[in-house]
Amino acid sequence: MFEKTGIPSKEMVTGKFPSIERINKGPVAVVECYKEIPCNPCETACKFNGINVGDDINNIPVLNIDNCTGCAVCLSKCPGLAIMVVDGSKSEENVQIKIPYEFLPLPERGDIVRGLDREGKYVADVTVVNVLNPKSFDRTPVITIEADRKYIYELRNIQVEA
Repeated sequence: MFEKTGIPSKEMVTGKFPSIERINKGPVAVVECYKEIPCNPCETACKFNGINVGDDINNIPVLNIDNCTGCAVCLSKCPGLAIMVVDGSKSEENVQIKIPYEFLPLPERGDIVRGLDREGKYVADVTVVNVLNPKSFDRTPVITIEADRKYIYELRNIQVEA
């Protein structure tokens, strides 16, 4: 299915996530690269050595969860929008998820928006916790949403009503 649609299976997605114990310690990147392509802005953007592509630029990036701080700089630099940051340390019921968002209008802090899965299908309403759009992110705003913990592996995007 992935080769035909570009949509990863549930097993492919969960295989990219750090353990729930690591997620509960604080923000950490999830690098959803599934194909070997010439790309490494995530590695060069990370000043903590949290992502390693290696000598061959075609390698799939490997996340070093011990070095990742969840700062989201890699997220804003990924041209494929393949990185998100998850944080399960804020609450036992909810998780916070930082996602790249290149659509208009941008949501505002406190908005309730539609949380979508990797196919663009509605999952649940989520709350916008923060919107970062500094010049250094090069027109890739980072939206932090808060959602029920049970949707951690499903949520990947949002839909904002105009």
